[in-house]
Amino acid sequence: MLLNRRNFIKTTLATSIFSYTGNIVSSVNANENKLPLNTGMENDALLVIDIQNDFCPGGSLGVKDGDKIIKNINSIQEKFNNVFLTQDWHPKNHSSFVTEYKDKEVFSSIKMPYGNQTIWPAHCVQGTKGAEFHKDLNTLKANTIIRKGFRREIDSYSAFWENDRVTATGLEGTLKALGVNRVFICGLALDFCVAYSAVDSSIAGFDTFVIMNATKQVDLPGSIDSTLESFNKFNINKVNM
Repeated sequence: MLLNRRNFIKTTLATSIFSYTGNIVSSVNANENKLPLNTGMENDALLVIDIQNDFCPGGSLGVKDGDKIIKNINSIQEKFNNVFLTQDWHPKNHSSFVTEYKDKEVFSSIKMPYGNQTIWPAHCVQGTKGAEFHKDLNTLKANTIIRKGFRREIDSYSAFWENDRVTATGLEGTLKALGVNRVFICGLALDFCVAYSAVDSSIAGFDTFVIMNATKQVDLPGSIDSTLESFNKFNINKVNM
């Protein structure tokens, strides 16, 4: 089972993230921001990805030490006027759940109208403890909560687009309506939902920064290299705050 998961993560990151433009660049050195960031201006937004119980230790898709970044995320939130949280919000019969299939294994893949879809353990089901934000996360600063994956037939990794690449979450339009041009991203997990969200942020035209000391990675074979390659390719900055 673990081997299947590792193969999936490696393959998915190598193919899906780079399906936007094609070839993978060879360098893994993402842009390092050396100048004062002067964060918190009205044209800045902080995007906090999926700090939910099921993605923290003990959850059905828990990231190792995923809860240890929450204190720093809370501190970073105080620097921003525009704070957005994302929340996986699946119906209990979501089409990506292994519980919907008799002949599929967790982390295997099926064909959907929009392409390959990974089969996951049931997670972040609407109204359950696993879908709730971690108790230590400060949610009071958030202007908006973007719920994703609530359509039964479409999964969603990015905060901007669901996996069909047609259905928008509404985040891009909201940010542009607010006059935001810089997006700072943190949360879970670096080499999956954070990476997808960062790439889409850059494609949408925002100056994009991933806060490296406020995220945790799955860190399976090839996943970090693929993530850093995507950051380099799409001019995504790595920063610490």
